Parts: sequence; structure tokens; C-alpha cells
Amino acid sequence: MRKLIRRYRSLPIRARLAMLVAAAVAFAVAAVSVTCWFIVQGKLYDQLDDDLQKSLRGTSQPDQLQYTLYNCTDTPATNPLLQDRYSQAVTEDGKVCLFGGASGRIKVTQADKTEIKGLENKLYFRNGVDQQGNELRVLTRPLLPTSTSNGGRGPNVGVMVALPLRNTEKTLNDLALILLLVSGVGVVGAGAAGLAVARAGLRPVDKLTEAVEHVARTEDLTIRIPVEDDSEDEIARLSRSFNSMTASLASSRELQQQLIADAGHELRTPLTSLRTNIELLTRSEETGRPIPPADRKALLASVKAQMTELASLIGDLQELSRSEGQHGERVQVVPLLDTVEAALRRARLRGPELTITADLEPWYVRAEPSALERAVVNVLDNAVKFSPEAGTVEVRLADGVLTVRDHGPGIPEDELPHVFDRFWRSPSARALPGSGLGLSIVARTVQQAGGEVTLTPAEGGGTVATVRLPGAPKPPPETP
Repeated sequence: MRKLIRRYRSLPIRARLAMLVAAAVAFAVAAVSVTCWFIVQGKLYDQLDDDLQKSLRGTSQPDQLQYTLYNCTDTPATNPLLQDRYSQAVTEDGKVCLFGGASGRIKVTQADKTEIKGLENKLYFRNGVDQQGNELRVLTRPLLPTSTSNGGRGPNVGVMVALPLRNTEKTLNDLALILLLVSGVGVVGAGAAGLAVARAGLRPVDKLTEAVEHVARTEDLTIRIPVEDDSEDEIARLSRSFNSMTASLASSRELQQQLIADAGHELRTPLTSLRTNIELLTRSEETGRPIPPADRKALLASVKAQMTELASLIGDLQELSRSEGQHGERVQVVPLLDTVEAALRRARLRGPELTITADLEPWYVRAEPSALERAVVNVLDNAVKFSPEAGTVEVRLADGVLTVRDHGPGIPEDELPHVFDRFWRSPSARALPGSGLGLSIVARTVQQAGGEVTLTPAEGGGTVATVRLPGAPKPPPETP
């Protein structure tokens, strides 16, 4: 059985569907055929039983019946109503006296004797045989007890009449053969129809399979499966899901390639500068011509700055390369007030000459703590970097809205749509340190937390960064 199941599971799905359809049709046809056969059999037997009941009307001749039973010879009496069928009178002990009808005797069973002995005024039908083994439909009916020659009471008597079942059985056999042939044709036709329907229904699956194999073979993610707009069946949904998946993969690959290209471009400048400075220092050592102390100090400071810029760029690239699932694993309820205060401490160290004011209210959000803090630090760093000397940075947190306002040169209107693009830097800011990834990291972190971030020009000059984050229930206090 297990071997058959394994073999069935190894078949193509269209073959399995055709087999299932054929099996279902075979079961239905078999049930209908068997039901039809039994209904016809019942109707034919009812007809025979009606004929046998009519035959009993020809046996109500008490004088002849008494004479026949009293003498009980094997010479049948004449009865015109029973010339085409079997008829006989039987005593309760099984003694048979023929009194008309077809030649031959009905084989008496113990059930017949029991019915006659019980003397209940009812009809008893059964299938039986004659002495030659021919099949019969038999009707037995008990009669009044017989009388002896001296007027005493004789044994209980019953009348048995029967009709041959030869024609009836032939009709049923012919019907069974016809039903069998019709069932076989129906099952074969259902199997063929099921195979055709399976092929037609699975044609979109074949196209999907070919598309997947094509993608696996060529890595071509531009392939799409045509789907009707108004189709809502399972195949259409599967095709739409495949198209969405390939589109997402293509977009992800494009973003990956763009990230690699942009990263390579951004890494080229600090690496070139770093290599140049190191070559100068190396050549000075090899030639024995020392570099003046001031120049040497400037070179070493430049090397250090370039190393810091490379480390920052690599850290930003690692942050951007982390998948959505990696972020989701560390999401928790975070007190945004504590995060902003920690970022403010770092910002004040980077801009000690600036005045940073803060008006903060408690607020809780669902986010990754380290990523959220980095995003807030990036927003404050931008404000510190573009603020004038002895300038002011105003920070406010109320109802889940964090605003950071600086009094710097501001951002031109035509550059605002690009501020969150990866590696994009304003022409006026390209001389300043930075990788162009800070605001991209901010936008990604805020979006993952379900919020939004915007940059707008401030009245009187400068820029306002606005971060909106949905709230989360305050976590219960930890028990000691």
C-alpha cells in the first residue's frame, strides 16, 4: 500500500487530477448503477409477486383441494389458471400434492413448513428452485386445516405457486452488462476529460514553472507572467505573487548594484587621499629627506581624518545592508525621551561652541534601540554641522513629534526631494566631512518604526527636521 502511495505521489499533478476525477466518477457511476439495478430487480420481483397473487384466486376450490389432499396422489388436478406456472398443495409435514400447473414440483424448505404450521393468514414470498434446480419465485399461503374421511381434523395445509425466474434473471443480467459497459465508458471518458481539464487548468502553472526555471537558469528578473486584471482565482493570485516577487528581487538587485557603485565611488576619494599621504610619508623615509614637522603633522592629521571617514562610511554601509528581518528581531518598546537625551549628550560634545536647547516630554515607541539612537544622533549631527559658530540648535519632543531646528544656511527648495537619497550630498556640503548616508539611515529607521521624517526650510533661515513616531504602551516597571 505504501509503495502504491509513493508511486501515486511521484506522478505529475495533471495525472493525479485525472485519476482523482476518474475515481470520483467511477464511484458515482457505480453507486447509480447498483441503485438502478436493485430498483429494476425490485420492480420485476413486484410484478412477479402480483402475478403469483392473482394465481391464488384459482386455488379457492375447497372440494377439489380436500379431495386432492385426502387422496394425495402424484396425479395433478386440472386448474386452467395455473397451466403456465408451478402449483402445489403442501401439508405442514412437507407432504406435497400437485393439483395443476406446470410439470414438476417446487422444492419445499423448512421455512415453508414453518409458515404453513403457523397458520397465519399472510403471504410468504421467496426465491426457490424446483426438483431440477431451476430458479423460481415462490409464493406460499397457509389455508384452513383439512378434514379426514371420518370428519376429523387433518394437518395444516398451504398452497404454493411459483413462476420461473429464467426471463427475469436474463433481464437483470442484460441490465447489469449494459450498466457495466456504460460505467466503463463513463469512467474512461471522465478520465480523459479530467486529463484535458487538468492540462487546461494547469497551463498557467506550466507557464509559471517555465518562468521560474528561466529565472533560475538565466537570473533574468525582468520576466513577467501575463494575468488578466479581473481574474481572482488561485492561479491568478499565484501569478501576481510571482510577478511581485520578481519585481521586488529586481528592485533589490538594482538597489544593491547602485549601493555598490555609490560605495565604490565614495570610497575612492578617501582611499586616494589616504594612499597619497602614505606614499609621501614612505617616500620621505626612503629618500632620507624628512618632511617639515608642520607638514608631517598635517599629513598625519589628514591620514587620521581619512581613516575616521572610512570607518564611518563602512559603519553606515553595514547599517544599510542589514535586512528587515534582522531589524525586526530586536524591536522593543523604547523610551524616546532617554534616546534623545543620550543623543543630545553626544551632540554637545561634537559642538561645544553651540547652544543646544531641549524641551522634551516622555514618549514610548516600538523600535530597535541602537538604530533609533543612531537616527536621532544623525539628525542632531546635521544640525550641529550646518549651524554657524555660536549658533543655537532647538530640540523639542512633544506627542511623538521630534523637531530639530538649526540656524544654518538652510536647504534650497530644489534639493529637498534628494536629501534622503543614498550618498547624495548638497554641492555646498561636499567640502564638509560625511558620507551622504546619514539621512538615508534616518529615513530607513523611522520608516521601520512606522513613522515619517521630513526636512523643511525654517522661518528666518535654517532647517527644521521633523520626526513623527507612533506611540507604544508604556512597559510595566521591572520587579526587583
